[in-house]
Amino acid sequence: MNEQVSKLTVEKILADPAIHLQLHLIAGRDGLKNEIVATDLSRPGMALAGYRKYFHHKCIQIFGKQDISYLQQLGPRVRKRVVEEVFKCGFPCGIVTWSMEIPIELIEAADKYKIPLLSTPLPTSRFIIMIGHCIESKLAPGTSVHGGLVDVYGVGVLLLGKSGVGKSECALELIERGHRLVADDVVEIKCVGDSLIGSSAELIQHHMEIRGLGIINIRELFGARSIAPQKEIELVANLEAWKKTKEYDRLGLDESTTNILRVTLPHLIIPVRPGRNVAVIIEVAAMNYRLKRMGYFSAREFNQQLLSWMRESKRQRRLLIEKEK
Repeated sequence: MNEQVSKLTVEKILADPAIHLQLHLIAGRDGLKNEIVATDLSRPGMALAGYRKYFHHKCIQIFGKQDISYLQQLGPRVRKRVVEEVFKCGFPCGIVTWSMEIPIELIEAADKYKIPLLSTPLPTSRFIIMIGHCIESKLAPGTSVHGGLVDVYGVGVLLLGKSGVGKSECALELIERGHRLVADDVVEIKCVGDSLIGSSAELIQHHMEIRGLGIINIRELFGARSIAPQKEIELVANLEAWKKTKEYDRLGLDESTTNILRVTLPHLIIPVRPGRNVAVIIEVAAMNYRLKRMGYFSAREFNQQLLSWMRESKRQRRLLIEKEK
């Protein structure tokens, strides 16, 4: 799995219909190809006041009510000089919130230095949260894996295994049992914070390839309830053909893990052979994972009961021997 980082430009943010930031281009059209490389956001208040020692020029600059009102109370000459000095530093783009009236000096500087100036009607605090989440997800390191991703009882289960082992057939039965398909064949994974978010490649979204049937559209066959656009990956199940010589885990006391994009996830190896209902096993695995999150570990609980029974049996035998004496 090769780690990839997406390239994000101002133009992509403006053009993406999935980003509901209500952004409008005001000036600086020639800078739409400016690349956004930092997930942090900056407020230019101190820079406008003249202190630029720690000015974050790689970040998007958010002009809120305070920043704009400060500029408006300056004289035209001073305002132009202040704005020019800030725009000279260079940054990907500037965004004015609250649909505030924008000083002409900002518009002129945006065109002159090829820095897009955008406007949104959203309040500053709400907008910062929304665009911060958007940029973090877009710039998150990612990779793609051959497998399937299914939402089973609210748990994102990543199905891995060699081609032909039955990943798609397992996912299809899970869908038929009421669970939701996120991706089949290719799962695109993004590392957002400490979580892995999986989704489908856009071209094959909602589709599955079933040997003997061909390509089927899950949304059209099973309805909207059978699909999900994305899901956090919480459990990895590796399907493999049953090997007689291999010893498989039968107790579950030791938890196996795997690492994807430096995030550690619980990992199961599920042997597949005729007559084994793998979909039901995946369902139980998802429910068992939820129990573990709630603090109940079935295998350890059983082991403790077994040890207690053995200790009690040993004590009873000792008492019986003492009585016979």
